[in-house]
Amino acid sequence: MNYRKLGRTGLEVSLVGLGTGGPSRIGQRTHCDEATSHRVIHRALDLGINLIDTAADYSDSELILGRALKDMPRDRYLIATKFNPDPEENDSAITPQALVKSCERSLKRLQIETIDIYQFHGLVPSNYRIAVDRLYPAIEKLREAGKIRFVGVTEHFFRDHQHQMLHAALEEDIWDTIMVKYGILNLSAERAILPQAKQKNVGVFNMSAVRVKLSRLDELSRTISQWKQRGLIAENVIPDRGPLDFLVHDNVKSVVQAGYKFGINHDAVSSLLIGTGSVEHLEENVETITGSPLPTEDVTKIRTIFGDIVESEGDTG
Repeated sequence: MNYRKLGRTGLEVSLVGLGTGGPSRIGQRTHCDEATSHRVIHRALDLGINLIDTAADYSDSELILGRALKDMPRDRYLIATKFNPDPEENDSAITPQALVKSCERSLKRLQIETIDIYQFHGLVPSNYRIAVDRLYPAIEKLREAGKIRFVGVTEHFFRDHQHQMLHAALEEDIWDTIMVKYGILNLSAERAILPQAKQKNVGVFNMSAVRVKLSRLDELSRTISQWKQRGLIAENVIPDRGPLDFLVHDNVKSVVQAGYKFGINHDAVSSLLIGTGSVEHLEENVETITGSPLPTEDVTKIRTIFGDIVESEGDTG
């Protein structure tokens, strides 16, 4: 496993981070077998993964992690979790008191004394300012009390595809980490978010580098065809069927592998988060991401074709 510095935190984090959200939620939405989920978590540590990302909203992910890691030395892993400052089922934003309660609950479920990175979950432009003004003082008190070490913010890409919230966040010198969606079909973060994060020494987690479009060839073809019809891609640049097959050669065996390799390619990205409930899937993805990078000419072609597209409808990962 290779490691990169997580910005100003000074932490060395694994190139691959284990995510416990997404479609699988560490197996809760696939096999529903906690023993298998524990094997995935333990295998991740054995492979050198030292960063695990979760959230209070990811079903029982925090509980499963707590039970899986309770006998593991604490210095073997870093925990990043999140709280939702504006839960959809509640008309009003979370209060500082509710935030502290959420943090205490996460600590109890995770069976740890300190959360390494505590993140505002899925902020959008409309709630960013009120969430920070109302809740950041409580966050600072939690940090002073030793309950958390560093503070991050994550975006809600499908409600904020132009990264407006992260633009605002990076204007303030209060964030140790950010989480952004960045991949072959959504390169907009390259314009300002990643360069600004690097300049400000803010650690970057890349989420969902591979999700729906890259793993479902019919969806990918449909998207490319639609983009051509809208004039976003020239008709003869790539075919509708197998539009990313130019990436599959030598050590790259599939479009999905190309997506993972691209997702960690940018030097501003500290760690690429992957979610799975399968040991075999985990091992395959780690081997892909830590293996040889995409050829420079393929990266250049990706940026030439997709670099100016800002897509707002559906999952473009």
